[in-house]
Amino acid sequence: MERVTLRIPKQQIEEVERLVDSGEFPNRSEAIRSAVREMVNEQSDGRTEQNSKRNWAKV
Repeated sequence: MERVTLRIPKQQIEEVERLVDSGEFPNRSEAIRSAVREMVNEQSDGRTEQNSKRNWAKV
């Protein structure tokens, strides 16, 4: 597994921490990996049409 450093707004990290604290994910890394998997799967499955793509860059 490769290490990646990224910047995430504090509010989003707090939301990720809530998911970890609630037991939905074992740690922040796994929560973020899950989000990336979901994004990649949506794009590769073609489930998202050109006009209704999820705005992944939205903060």
